[in-house]
Amino acid sequence: MQRQTTIAKKTDFARKWYIIDAANKPLGRLASEVAVILQGKDKPNYTPNVDCGDFVIIINAKQVGLSGNKVKNKFYYNVSGYTGGLRKRSAGVMIDQYPCEMIERSVWGMLPKGRLGRQIYKKLFVYEGSEHKHQAQQPEVKELKF
Repeated sequence: MQRQTTIAKKTDFARKWYIIDAANKPLGRLASEVAVILQGKDKPNYTPNVDCGDFVIIINAKQVGLSGNKVKNKFYYNVSGYTGGLRKRSAGVMIDQYPCEMIERSVWGMLPKGRLGRQIYKKLFVYEGSEHKHQAQQPEVKELKF
């Protein structure tokens, strides 16, 4: 008897909304767990070429944790394309001024690149404080494994 592989379609998934509190959570572990939820890898009918993940709201981004000396020694780079157009910001500056961008960058680095990855990335919402504007979706609080 041969087993049949089920190919899931986009309409086969019921999408949920989850709230994750980033306060005092390590940035890398948080980003990897969120990437798994966004892609749908935690579901039994995961299909790699279909967007089957759920929506994720991350709150308290300003209180995310970094271990070791990463606050001083880790840098984020942007290049404008012009001569001398390199901008370098430390992780400490990112936490103080751009905490949402820091989490978004770390999650984006763990998602697939291309059309599907960009579609998956649009289901991520990051907020500095504990307030968000998605009460109408009735999100569930999700506790992470670590």
